[in-house]
Order: sequence, then structure tokens, then C-alpha cells
Amino acid sequence: MRMNMRRFTNLIDAFSRKAENLKPAVALHFAHYNFVRVPKTLKVARAMEAGVSYRIWQIGELVELAN
Repeated sequence: MRMNMRRFTNLIDAFSRKAENLKPAVALHFAHYNFVRVPKTLKVARAMEAGVSYRIWQIGELVELAN
């Protein structure tokens, strides 16, 4: 997770200083990682592989649910 999210590296522009800013960013990262991103080895999203979802989500759908 640290390699994919710049919020976990201590850089001035991206470092999360408040927990209330970090929590939604981590939740959005995990939702994208599990529902949208398709690894080459699985060829389906991780949520589909686990039986949680029946389709691959689009980024727009994830953003709509976040609002």
C-alpha cells in the first residue's frame, strides 16, 4: 500500500497530517484496488474473484458512491 499511495511517504505536498484526511483517502484506495483495478494474473477484479461483485466497476461509479 505504501508504494501505491503517496500519502504514506513523508513529502511536503502529499503527506496526510490529519487522520480525518487520511481515512477517506485510504478507503478510496482500497475500493479502487479491489473493485476497479484488474491485475494481469487474475484477469478480473479482486472483488469479482472473491465473489463480492459480479462486474468490474468504473472509476466514475466509485466517485459517485464516494460523494
